[in-house]
Amino acid sequence: MTDSATPQHIAHDHRHRTSAAVDAAVGAGRDLGLPVTDARVLHDVFSVVVHLAPSPVVARIPTVLPHCESLDSLAHRQRAELDVARWLADQGTPVIPPSPLVPQEPVRRDGFSMTFWQFVEEDRGKEPDYVANSESVADLHVAMRAYPGRLSFLSAADPQFIAESLALLDTFPGLIGASDLERARREWQILEPFVRSRTAFEEAFPGIDLQPIHGDSPPANIFSGADGDLYSDFELVTLGPVEWDLAALGPVHESAYNCGAQRNGTRLLNENVLSFVNAVGMLRVIASLTLVPQLPKLVEYLKPAVDQWQTMPFAGGMAD
Repeated sequence: MTDSATPQHIAHDHRHRTSAAVDAAVGAGRDLGLPVTDARVLHDVFSVVVHLAPSPVVARIPTVLPHCESLDSLAHRQRAELDVARWLADQGTPVIPPSPLVPQEPVRRDGFSMTFWQFVEEDRGKEPDYVANSESVADLHVAMRAYPGRLSFLSAADPQFIAESLALLDTFPGLIGASDLERARREWQILEPFVRSRTAFEEAFPGIDLQPIHGDSPPANIFSGADGDLYSDFELVTLGPVEWDLAALGPVHESAYNCGAQRNGTRLLNENVLSFVNAVGMLRVIASLTLVPQLPKLVEYLKPAVDQWQTMPFAGGMAD
């Protein structure tokens, strides 16, 4: 972050980005034939989520993106997300589905790429139960196993983002110490081959099945709908070990998932794979420090994870 990036500048940039995303979503919705007279922002962190009222349609517009993410690569992810969510909905899995009122494909407008989803009333009085959600993820994995589409291996790890961010982080003063950055780079040298290569992963972890998985901490992405919980936000859907979806959540949530797996007759989480995905997940956290200039409040969310990473075994024990 440069010295000229004052809190006032940052706040202005954030408001401008949000306003531009809303305008793009409203314009795109109207172009698709939707009546939109009372657009409301429902959520605004990494994406701006807009209810295009009175239409029962929600637009999601990613606005905080890695430096290496192009609109083309973003649209590729969004197509996979829409296809998986549509397929799961067709199988009767409780998900927030794509909107049936518009074509189910990403829409590009004014420098944004967005997707459109069915509006669902939220049960605002319900507190998230992340332990119960973790058990429920075992059910989601069973549902996803038969998904017939092609997915890339561990694309949710964002290996290009991690590699480029670790190379750039010493140009972001104050976000990470030199010794921590050096550790992160050395860990990535060890872990990267197993993230980029399915063959290398399978050789390192024989007998661990790979399947379609959510990709982005599904226990935190279960939406409390007025008529029940719904799986949501499949933006990082990928092919990988089920452990990836429990990365960094800790023993209580892992145990809850195992209860769900036992109930379903599927395999329990593997400790060695958990160590691997936890280590990779922490490097994604370190890499995400490069997003702080776009989203300054990220620092307060990332710092506890960085502190935890400093206490963890080097490279998840993969260097032993």
